[in-house]
Amino acid sequence: MSESCEITLTVNGVRHQVSVEPRRTLADVLRIDLGLTGTHVGCEHGICGACTVLMDDQPVRACLVFGVQADGSSIRTVEGLAANGELTDLQQAFSRHHALQCGFCTPGFLMLAEGYLAETPAPDRVAVREMVSANLCRCTGYQGIVDAIVDVAEQRFHERPI
Repeated sequence: MSESCEITLTVNGVRHQVSVEPRRTLADVLRIDLGLTGTHVGCEHGICGACTVLMDDQPVRACLVFGVQADGSSIRTVEGLAANGELTDLQQAFSRHHALQCGFCTPGFLMLAEGYLAETPAPDRVAVREMVSANLCRCTGYQGIVDAIVDVAEQRFHERPI
């Protein structure tokens, strides 16, 4: 067994100190050590995107990042989206546009979209479709996911002060 390292993470606004083995992934740290099971692990090779979280506001595959690499970082998971039990506009849009079926990939898509919309507040449908192609979904055919993200982008863009 390898020796553990002490790391500090701020996850969904809460600071955590965790002792982790250097070989453990961020996904394992989130799920096992912190009990945040909304970050799903699918392929464990970074292909499916189910484990996507925001690390310092950038989408990353939590299965490809070692926990020790995230030391000092701010992590946002799907559990950090809703505030006071209220779903975000993006979560509501996913529901409204039937952008989820089994739900396994949904947390990864939500976090990918959150990161993307923060950097690209007014994307067109083609750009959104290309962005979502980074994650895999076996149930929806992506149309509802694209519709939900475009809907939120349009709402947020029109609500921004000029």
